[in-house]
Amino acid sequence: MSSIPLDYETLRLIWWALLGIILIGFAVLGGRDLGVGALLPFAARTDAERRLLLNLVGPTWEGNQVWLIVGGAAIFAAFPPLYAVSFSGFYLAMILVLLALILRPVGFKYRGKLKDARWRAVWDWVLFIGGFVPALVFGVALGNAFVGAPFALDDSMRISYSGNLFGLFAPFAVLCGLVSVTMILAHGGAVIAGRTEGAIAERARNYGMIAALATIVLFALGGLWAAFGLDGYVVTQATDPGSAIDPLSKTVELQRGAWLGNYGRYPWMMIAPVLGFAGMLLAILGFRLRLGFGTLLSTSIGLFGIVATAGLSLFPFLLPSSTMPASSLTLWDATSSQLTLFIMLLVTGFFLPIILIYTSWIFYIMRGPVSAESIDKNPNAY
Repeated sequence: MSSIPLDYETLRLIWWALLGIILIGFAVLGGRDLGVGALLPFAARTDAERRLLLNLVGPTWEGNQVWLIVGGAAIFAAFPPLYAVSFSGFYLAMILVLLALILRPVGFKYRGKLKDARWRAVWDWVLFIGGFVPALVFGVALGNAFVGAPFALDDSMRISYSGNLFGLFAPFAVLCGLVSVTMILAHGGAVIAGRTEGAIAERARNYGMIAALATIVLFALGGLWAAFGLDGYVVTQATDPGSAIDPLSKTVELQRGAWLGNYGRYPWMMIAPVLGFAGMLLAILGFRLRLGFGTLLSTSIGLFGIVATAGLSLFPFLLPSSTMPASSLTLWDATSSQLTLFIMLLVTGFFLPIILIYTSWIFYIMRGPVSAESIDKNPNAY
C-alpha cells in the first residue's frame, strides 16, 4: 500500500467527515421537503394553499432525496460492518422509513387526480406521514447510536442481533426523534415563510417559531441527559488506527456522561452545539422579523450544528453495542481497506463538486416566491 499517498488513518478520518457532510446535506436539503410535508395539513388550510406547498417542493424533492441514497451507499462501501449491523438490526425501522418515503411521490401524483375534497384530504395526510415519520425514525436511529444497539460479534465476525422494532423506541432515543422532528418542522416553516405570502406565510412563521423554540429546549434536555443520566462508551484499550477490520481487538467500558468527553479533549468541538443553539435562536428572530432567506439560513445552521454535535459526541464510535461493548464499531476498526477508501475518495472528489454545482444551479433557477398565478400558468403543476 506504499503507493497510496494517504495513510490509512487519514483516509478513515476523511471518510468519517465525508459521511457527516452527506448526512448534514440530507438534513438540510431533504429536511426542506420533510418539513414542508409535515406542515402541509396545518400551515395550509385551503386546497389552493396546499397546492402552493406541493409546488414549492415538487421540482426539487427527488434530487434532495438522492443525498439519502448517497449516504446509504457511502456506509455500504466505506463502512461495511456498520452497514451489515444497522441495515439488518434496524431492518423494520428502515422498512418503515421506506414505506413513508414511497408514500410521498404517490401523494404528489394522485392527490390532484380528483377534485373531491375528501380524496385530497386523505392524500394531504399521506404526505404528512411521508414527512413526519422519516424525521422521527431518523432521530430515533441516531438516539440508538448513543444508547447502543443490542448486537454482538463472534470470532468469525458473524452478527447476532437480539433487538426488535419497539425496543428501538427507548426514552432517550424518542427524545432524539423529537429533536429531529422539531428541527425539521422549523426548517420547513422557514422554507414556506420565505417563498409564500399572506396567511400561509404567517402561519408558517408561527409554527416555525414554536418548532425552533421546542428544538432548543429538547436539544438542551438531550445534552443534560447525556451528561448526567446516560452511560456513554469509552475505548479503554484502543485498536491501532492503521490496522485492518477487527472490532474485537479493543476493550470498551461504560461510563456515566462519557459522551461529553470529546469536548474536554477537543474544546473546538463546542462550535457544533453552539451553532445548533445559535441557529435556532436566530431562526426565531428571523421568523419574527420576516427575514425570508435569513431565516432559512439560520435553520440550516441549526441543523448543521445539531447533526454535527451528534457525530462529534460519538467519535470515534460508529455504533456501540449494548449487548457486548467490545463488539462496538468504531472508525478505527470498521472501515473498508485502505485501497478501497482511496479509490472511493478519487471518485467522490470528481463527482461531488458536480453534484453541488448542479444542485446550486437548480435552486437558483427555482428561486423566488410561489404564487397561485404561477401555478395556474404551469400545466405541469401539482
